[in-house]
Amino acid sequence: MAPVTNARVMFAARPEDYPIPGKTTVYDTSETIDLENAPLNGGILVKVLVVSVDPYMRGRMRGPEHKSYIPAFQLGQPMNGGGIGVVLRSEIAEVAVGSHVRGFLSYQQYVVAPSMAGLEVIEKDPKLNWSVYLGAAGMPGRTAFMGWREYARAKKGEVAFISTGAGPVGSMVIQIAKEDGLKVIASAGTDEKVKFMKEIGADVAFNYKTTSVREVLEKEGPVDIYWDNVGGETLDAAMEFANMHARFIECGQISGYNTGPKPMKNPTHMVFKCLSFHGFLVGFLEPKYKAAFTAEVVPKVASGEYKYTEDLTRGLDKLGHALLALLEGTNTGKGVVVVADE
Repeated sequence: MAPVTNARVMFAARPEDYPIPGKTTVYDTSETIDLENAPLNGGILVKVLVVSVDPYMRGRMRGPEHKSYIPAFQLGQPMNGGGIGVVLRSEIAEVAVGSHVRGFLSYQQYVVAPSMAGLEVIEKDPKLNWSVYLGAAGMPGRTAFMGWREYARAKKGEVAFISTGAGPVGSMVIQIAKEDGLKVIASAGTDEKVKFMKEIGADVAFNYKTTSVREVLEKEGPVDIYWDNVGGETLDAAMEFANMHARFIECGQISGYNTGPKPMKNPTHMVFKCLSFHGFLVGFLEPKYKAAFTAEVVPKVASGEYKYTEDLTRGLDKLGHALLALLEGTNTGKGVVVVADE
């Protein structure tokens, strides 16, 4: 077989604020691959089907001198992140041709993985598409379930406030909190997202762009648990209207990802109200909760008991646009780029 195009998305420039498609991220078709004869060096050849678009990717666009929990993207190299693909060839005995793998993959059409490091073989429920295994049945769902299970210490009748409540993490947190018998306040940035939050059970859902966060929390609080996805002014408001001994679960602070973080206005609330703050990375919780997530959450996603939304973009050439939409908040669900059909 003659070599075929192996299109990829390159990290071409570090953005000053929002990443610019075609400048920060560049779609490149210059590389080819011989699918029958490319050396595997003891690994596997994967046809990439879907890749994930996530907020943490903005942090990876930093310079390598800034250390973090995950490596920075390398200039002039393909971007990488969560993905799922089908195995076309294998030199790993326990990985069969035709099986599917999920994990960190380069954002290109075909990937030669030298080992299964960072990858796992998975099977899907016939009622779900592969894209869902990057969302509600994947890392965002695990983040919500595991972070809540580990840190919420929820009690029936308490009040939970969830920012970015229509996103893939926040929407799952809403549903889990309602199962635990809590009153749920949730915020998002469009009326469409507010409608979705109400549909999945939020008792109070509002558009933070048109409604004062402080006014809502003053009326509907005080807050016992705050799930923070945004930081900034919303975090300040949650602290101001928190109950004594409230738990703050720090999952993300997207308000500062593109423009830089803002200092807390009144951090003394942490002392006066005896607040607990729990920052976490889901990878550290997976050994403890992965089996429970697979047994408890994925079946509810497949049955429709847990609701989710997806923002599917077809074509690897659109990945930069999908990432920008996510960071600007104009997306309408879990960002996934469909690279190829099976």
